[in-house]
Amino acid sequence: MMAQETDYYEILGVERNAGEDAIKSAYRKLAMKHHPDRNPGDKEAEEKFKNLAEAYSVLSDPEKRRLYDAYGVNGLRGQQGGSHPFGNVEDIFRSFADIFEGEGGFSDVFGFGRRRGGARRGTSLRCDIEMDLAEVAAGAAKRLEIARTEFCPSCKGTGAKTGTKPAPCGYCRGAGYVTHSQGFFSMRTPCPKCRGRGQVIASPCPDCSGQGTIQKRVELEINIPPGVANGTRICLPGEGEPGVAAGPRGDLYCDIHVLPHPVFERRGAHLICEMPIGMAVAALGGEVEAPTLNGRQKVTVPRGTQTGDALRIKGAGLPDGDKGQKGDLLVQVFVETPHKLSAREEDLLRELAEIENQKVTPMRKNFLDKVKQYFTQTGKSKEA
Repeated sequence: MMAQETDYYEILGVERNAGEDAIKSAYRKLAMKHHPDRNPGDKEAEEKFKNLAEAYSVLSDPEKRRLYDAYGVNGLRGQQGGSHPFGNVEDIFRSFADIFEGEGGFSDVFGFGRRRGGARRGTSLRCDIEMDLAEVAAGAAKRLEIARTEFCPSCKGTGAKTGTKPAPCGYCRGAGYVTHSQGFFSMRTPCPKCRGRGQVIASPCPDCSGQGTIQKRVELEINIPPGVANGTRICLPGEGEPGVAAGPRGDLYCDIHVLPHPVFERRGAHLICEMPIGMAVAALGGEVEAPTLNGRQKVTVPRGTQTGDALRIKGAGLPDGDKGQKGDLLVQVFVETPHKLSAREEDLLRELAEIENQKVTPMRKNFLDKVKQYFTQTGKSKEA
């Protein structure tokens, strides 16, 4: 036997007469220990992980092991290439993921790099839900109808005709890929026989043509909490597309769109509405009926109310999920000037106008003082 620069048995810590199960068990244990995800930033651990994969790729293959035992690493030239015949860490896992499945290995701990034909999570879906402010205030149970992929009820998702089942692909031995080696390089491609599935179906299910799935419209119900904000995205776990090879379903994401309201404007948990009031009510004060989401409610207008003043109705807004209380309704008033007057109304207003000319209100006095100061500073006369 020729001198060996690399001792694969020593790397895996097994005897030279070790059996297949002992080699597999040793590789599984050491690969878990030195996996880069368990040793972030540790280049030495990553190198050991690659060395372990190289050793296992040789000792787990009867022909490569025979050549290695007889001629050392040089005997493998043209079989599997030089050191590290894998492109990256993910390639290593994809090559040997089958020995970790269900053993608390990579598939359970790291959850990445599934090989072709292995379990994969299904695709997530998205939908839109429209709500009005009344539904936002009370919360709502919405029924959805979506189109998604479902497992075929006839074959239970296997793709095989009733009474039969898929068989492992004999060409790739169920791996879903084949490896081509040339000199120091190796390349994997999807299996041409099973197209990467790892299985072949001799008798396809007639209802799904061997696909294992069918398109179906399904109804779902989603409970939306009170006070939801426009643009909120709610996730329904496991309501997306089915996974591959017993993988979990994807999720369904629902985007909430709150419709504009003809009366109220939303600002967080508060509602705002504009309401006209007459001049007499604004001047003398009184009660008016203001709209709310639950009907009309009386609100007091203070004497001397001006356009732009806001009348607050406590707790008549929307639920605030963060604070556990409701916002307020702000009724923003504007004083409406009548376009048409009766003779009596006109007489009264003319009388009021004469009084106003004799009585200068605080607001009017403030305005006149500013005008007087401006003309004084600029040197302009009243007639200019």
